[in-house]
Amino acid sequence: MSDLHDLVRPQLDALVLEPGRPLVVTDADEVLFFFLEGFEAYLEDHGHYLDLTSFALIGNVKVAGSGAMATAEAAAVLLDGFFRERTAIMKAVPGAAAALAALSLRAQIVVLSNLPDWAREAREQALELNGMAFPVVVNTGLKGAAVRHMAERVAAPVFFLDDIPRNHMSVAMAAPQVMRLHFVADGRLQKLIGPAEHCTHRVDDWIEARRLIEAELDRLGY
Repeated sequence: MSDLHDLVRPQLDALVLEPGRPLVVTDADEVLFFFLEGFEAYLEDHGHYLDLTSFALIGNVKVAGSGAMATAEAAAVLLDGFFRERTAIMKAVPGAAAALAALSLRAQIVVLSNLPDWAREAREQALELNGMAFPVVVNTGLKGAAVRHMAERVAAPVFFLDDIPRNHMSVAMAAPQVMRLHFVADGRLQKLIGPAEHCTHRVDDWIEARRLIEAELDRLGY
C-alpha cells in the first residue's frame, strides 16, 4: 500500500506542482464522468447487461437473454473493450467542469485515474472536450501512495475525491491530513453504498463538493 507502482512514479515525478498552493486530486470515473452509464450502453451493444445488485462491477456482468453470469475473464475483456472504444466520449457529470474551473483559481487540479495506461490519451481528450483539461496521472492499484507523494510536495491543503471506499482507506492511512470526499455520481450506485468509512465527507454533487472545499480553504486562509 505504501509503495508507488513503477508506472506511476515517473508520471508523478514529471508532474509540475506549485509549492504552497492547495491541491485537488480527483478521480474521473463516477466523479467527473458517468462511467456506469457508459459501460452499461457498451455491454448492451455487446450482448450483455449489468445486474446492479451490489457495488461490484465485474461480478455483476450477465449475458443478455439467458441471464447467466459472465465469467470474470469475459467481463474483463468487455471492460477492456469499453476503455478502448469509449473513454474519449464518456458523458461528463453535471457541474464538474464549472466547479473545477472555479476551484482552479485557488488550487491546483490533478486527475488521478485508475485505467489502462494506453487509455490515457483518450481520457485527456474527454477531459479537454468537456472543459476539464487538467493534468492526468494514470494510477495502478490503491491511491494512497500517489496522493501522499503529491501532498508531500505541496505545503498547503490537499483534497481527494473518489468513489471507491478502499481508496479513501488507502489515502487515510498514507496521508491522513488530506480531506477526503467520497463522491458517487450515479444515483443508483449512491443507493448501494453508504459513506466510505475513511472519508471526511460523503458528497454526491459538485455544488456541494465545491462548497466544502472552498469553505475549508477559507477557514485555513487560502
